[in-house]
Amino acid sequence: MKRLRTFLLPAFAAAMLAAMSAPADARQSHRDHAEPIVIGHRGASGYRPEHTLAAYRLAVRLGADYIEPDLAITKDGVLVARHEPEIGGTTDVADHPEFASRRTTKMIDGQPFTGWFTEDFTLAELKTLRAKERIPDLRPGNAAAYDGIYEVPTLQEVLDLRERLSRKYGREIGVYPETKHPTYFRDIGLPLEEPLIRALRRNGLDRRRAPVFVQSFEVSNLKALDDVLKVPLVQLFGAKATKPYDFVVSGDPRTYEQLAAPAELREIARYADGVGPSKDYIVPRDAAGCSLAPTSFVDDAHRAGLLVHPYTFRAENSFLPCELRSSTIPTRHGDLEAEVRQFFDLGVDGVFVDHPDYAVDARDGD
Repeated sequence: MKRLRTFLLPAFAAAMLAAMSAPADARQSHRDHAEPIVIGHRGASGYRPEHTLAAYRLAVRLGADYIEPDLAITKDGVLVARHEPEIGGTTDVADHPEFASRRTTKMIDGQPFTGWFTEDFTLAELKTLRAKERIPDLRPGNAAAYDGIYEVPTLQEVLDLRERLSRKYGREIGVYPETKHPTYFRDIGLPLEEPLIRALRRNGLDRRRAPVFVQSFEVSNLKALDDVLKVPLVQLFGAKATKPYDFVVSGDPRTYEQLAAPAELREIARYADGVGPSKDYIVPRDAAGCSLAPTSFVDDAHRAGLLVHPYTFRAENSFLPCELRSSTIPTRHGDLEAEVRQFFDLGVDGVFVDHPDYAVDARDGD
């Protein structure tokens, strides 16, 4: 058994070590999917405001196999589904005069952010807010129809929904949580990992063959989680020239692009079961936004024993390669199905997609 890394609280770490009983191949079943999985990226976020129960519910109705809650944490230690700790862009907090004094500037992963932050609100206070569309210029229909309706959900509410939808549709729906900015939250005394582990265990999801992946852009927290979780872990890859923030802190000089080399992928396979690269690691684009020849990334990762789940597939022309755009109007939908089909043909094991129906059609041939 590997040594437990030091970020877990001592008593909690001891309890987790005592509870471990998974065999070395406990996660092997996730490596051999008969077909690629469709992951509802923040839910069906192309159709509903992201990280709402409505977005997750719709993703499953459209055929998604997994739903993805990004995790932040409240002042009172409750995990909630938000893409970032700053919530000014995804909720109506700016319209609440009682919270005006909480607007502030913070340094997160070395960058300044100004706004309102989950860790400055109790869960009860967050529940008074309502979600709004994050990119209203590209998705004006979402903003017009759904802004101001949905609450910020907790991780437990997402897990409860997963259970209900699995029963409703007669298939097991998976959950794919991401720990957002784990070094930042750990440094302010609100680590994400312990409550995540507790939630998975409490819901019977830290077990062999559980429909769960846990992902992170950082490395050290995944290595630590590998000591205590039985479920597959996924190393995310950010922009090629950047570094995992824990590398910035530790002085490790390697960039994400360097981590994509075959030898580094083999090292990642020591603690992770898959990788989540942005699409350009697999199909780069030229300066005009047109697709270039595919790279060897998928084959390199598979040779290392890693699953490959690239992100993010979106239907709007703004996000598609030039050859698949339907027009010059950025909000119009282009041929997302063709893009997803190309990646499936290249051998990826799943895709993160804002519009799950397109990916399901690309996979199933409907």
